[in-house]
Amino acid sequence: MATQKLYAGVKLREIRSRLGLTQKNFAEKLGVSLPYLNQMENNNRPVSTGVVLALAQEFGFDVAELSTGDAERLVSDMREAFADPVFSDVPPLADLRLAASNAPALAHALLELHRAYRMGHERLASLDENLGNVDHQSKASPWDEVRDFFHYCDNYIDAVDRAAEHFATTGKARGLDSAEMAESVLKDRGIRLQRVDQDAMRSYDPENRVLRLSKRPPRATQEFQLLMQIALLTQDALLEATLDFARFQTEEARAIAKLGLANYFAGAARLPYEQFLAAAHETRHDLERLADRFGASIEQVAHRLSTLQRPGAKGVPFFFVRVDQAGTITKRHSATRLQFARFGGACPLWNVHQAFETPGRFLRQLAQTPDGVRYFCLSRNVSKSGGSFDAPVRRYAIGLGCEVKHAGALVYADDLDVTNDAAFEPIGVSCRICERQYCHQRSVPPLERKLQVDPYSRGTLPYEIKR
Repeated sequence: MATQKLYAGVKLREIRSRLGLTQKNFAEKLGVSLPYLNQMENNNRPVSTGVVLALAQEFGFDVAELSTGDAERLVSDMREAFADPVFSDVPPLADLRLAASNAPALAHALLELHRAYRMGHERLASLDENLGNVDHQSKASPWDEVRDFFHYCDNYIDAVDRAAEHFATTGKARGLDSAEMAESVLKDRGIRLQRVDQDAMRSYDPENRVLRLSKRPPRATQEFQLLMQIALLTQDALLEATLDFARFQTEEARAIAKLGLANYFAGAARLPYEQFLAAAHETRHDLERLADRFGASIEQVAHRLSTLQRPGAKGVPFFFVRVDQAGTITKRHSATRLQFARFGGACPLWNVHQAFETPGRFLRQLAQTPDGVRYFCLSRNVSKSGGSFDAPVRRYAIGLGCEVKHAGALVYADDLDVTNDAAFEPIGVSCRICERQYCHQRSVPPLERKLQVDPYSRGTLPYEIKR
């Protein structure tokens, strides 16, 4: 099989800019001519093996970053956007990759335009129900804007992660865990902590300097809320600086993102990077052992594993997703080549949907996407009690996975035959962009393929997908 050439012009320019080097000086350090470097930076030539080695040896650069980041996400998102019936033709995959590599700003603008179109279309569809109260703006919803911010940051915010780790290690030096350290900070600031029986998980009264935590949720949730409030109280300048960098379109999006960053701090303080990464390797990513060791929930542990993307100290690249009982994706992140649909639900053949049928059990799956990449997938249901008999229970399923080449690092894959081609189940991202011909769960035909309908014959589908 031919090796795919690596075009990473945007990333090369970012590295050179970060180092403060001219093209001439950068070319000399990489051992190539100035015209050759110029061609690589403009994606007229692929990055050579010699340049990859020079980046690692001369600058200590993690060469895995050359083939990851925005490009794969942009390609996946553009394929889904072009699958919309509003487009008559879908550009070839090679063209989409070229646009993602050479003109990422243009690709983002196209996605923003498509999202505005979808929102406008949905508003028109519901006009009869909301007549007289229609917002004619077509900006992204604040929630989607924030979700995309974390998505394109690789779900890793270095400054916030390191600040949380510093908080945790400072507490450890004093013989305190992260929750005890948080309580100490509150005491030093003259803030009283009260654990009470209330509906709200967390409520802070700045005037009377009282923080109230509900006693109803599990201990892990209570402590997470405590650390989230600590982030809002002690890391405001850092959070605001990060928000300034993001340049959100609305104050609502900025406010949601601030809570998201506080959540990020809480998770990183509870599961500090280096300590958690070492424990993940030691336990071979056993979620239950990690949850027990750090006093966290299974979902908190799984989510944290997907954020271990610190340059120079990366963990196994995981994808993480959470879906509700309707199949709607409520959380998504991928450090792998697998990207999730921006609209609608996940592939019904994926085992995350079966997790609702087997409460309390981990489900394992070997899966292969249409591009030929193979994955190890793990899923489990998650129930969040309201803390009382009459309170509603929230039910989700979480999925965690990695490319099968990393399966040996996971205890869950020990007895699976990853060399058996027949063991891998076909999954996709979205029916509209999935090219599989004979999927028995297909809901709509792929828009990139022509159909043939035979009125005298019926197979699994009422049409045949032409190659």
